[in-house]
Amino acid sequence: MGRGIAQIAAQSGSTVHLHDQQAEAAQSAQKALFAQWDKLQDKGRISSLDNAALKSRIHLAERLEDLSACDLVIEAIIERLDAKVALFSKLEALVSNTTLLTTNTSSLSVNAIAAQLKHPQRLAGFHFFNPVPLMKVVEVIAGFQTLPQACQALSQYAIDMGHTPVLAQDTPGFIVNHAGRAYNTEALHIAGEGVADFATIDRILRDQVGFKLGPFELMDLTGLDVSHPVMESIYHQYYEESRFRPHVITAQRYAAGILGRKTGQGFYNYIDGVAQLQPEPAAPQVDAMPPVWVSTRAARRAELYQLLQRLGASIETGASPSPQALSLVAPLGFDVTTVAVVERLDPARTLGIDMLLDDATTKRRVLATNPATRYDMRQAAQALFARDGKPVSVIKDSGGFVTQRVMAAIVNMASDMCQQNICSPADLETAVSLGLGYPMGPLAMGNLCGPSNVLEVLFNMQTVYGDPRYRPSPWLRRRGAIGLSLLHTEHT
Repeated sequence: MGRGIAQIAAQSGSTVHLHDQQAEAAQSAQKALFAQWDKLQDKGRISSLDNAALKSRIHLAERLEDLSACDLVIEAIIERLDAKVALFSKLEALVSNTTLLTTNTSSLSVNAIAAQLKHPQRLAGFHFFNPVPLMKVVEVIAGFQTLPQACQALSQYAIDMGHTPVLAQDTPGFIVNHAGRAYNTEALHIAGEGVADFATIDRILRDQVGFKLGPFELMDLTGLDVSHPVMESIYHQYYEESRFRPHVITAQRYAAGILGRKTGQGFYNYIDGVAQLQPEPAAPQVDAMPPVWVSTRAARRAELYQLLQRLGASIETGASPSPQALSLVAPLGFDVTTVAVVERLDPARTLGIDMLLDDATTKRRVLATNPATRYDMRQAAQALFARDGKPVSVIKDSGGFVTQRVMAAIVNMASDMCQQNICSPADLETAVSLGLGYPMGPLAMGNLCGPSNVLEVLFNMQTVYGDPRYRPSPWLRRRGAIGLSLLHTEHT
């Protein structure tokens, strides 16, 4: 992390002094930077003059006192409060009164560090993401006593380095790590219920929503030695708020040392860093296809009818299904079992389909059985919806399927961040898009689904599970109730 920050600082024209308690670590960082710039020169991406200029800006600071003339100090040491406080206490006695002191902490309170200093007003959070040269966002975090001009100067410096600054309040997880809790934790709860296996959940979220990596692929890449402690830390810092509740799945794997790609075994097994994936089973072949009846309460009912017509289904249009028909329901937030009971459908012939998103925009369809669904009906439904070549995943019953649950959790988490005034909606969208690589910001995601639909999914999941983690944020409830865009600028 420190080496990456040094790289972009030097490339922006700054003179950089590298210091580490272990001198060989700073020397290693300098050598790695020089080797990287040499490679760029060999490839013709920078000139020999540029290379020499970059190298001239990197200096080794053997003693902490060698940093005394710096205008800005960026700390990127171990994530321990006592270690950071000890370092900054030494630094503020060495540097000038105008030097900005910043911490790259990802999980500790900026206020907790600043409170131990004589001049807390010049300390701020300056949180980068790995790999620093590629992750083009940096969180600028103000403590209670941080001077506004300090954050303004840091924001401008981030821009000078080619990064996008986002302003955050000093709250657990700041913006990116806070907003990112919903994706992994909800997927873990889905897997923990046995709704689908890890690979199926990853496929669904990649193909239906457009995430670059599924949640289990992402945790394997990051490593549970990093992601699990962050989950627990933010959960406890928010006094066991249910929205952040971790899952025993990661606790068990973390304890066992099954950390992901770095250990060769995680949610997937790895050989030479490559995940060993089982091929997805082909869709079944069914000779005699039953007629299909669609619930009158199905989400996107008109679109579902059009899809069935394109697939060549024999569609029943009566008020209730015939004894031979496959019954399709498309609930928002409810599970298939609940809908079958409420609508007095034969559960043995009833399946659900997730129609939250427009079928034309997704690369996968998802069906859900209930505990009584007959095997022949399951096979028929999967064969029917795979007729045009689009892959179909069949999962067990789940209030909100997979996509509804995860998207609603992400949107709800983001909405509550706006409710808490942790950051502006615009900075939230920017931070998540750049820092997490989501296909869009969480509020734009809510608009894509429809705020009222997200609200319905959350209300219904709370009914199904009785879990307060699904209670809608007041910020979302108000906007969903009046049909207001989640990106609407509120005037006060």
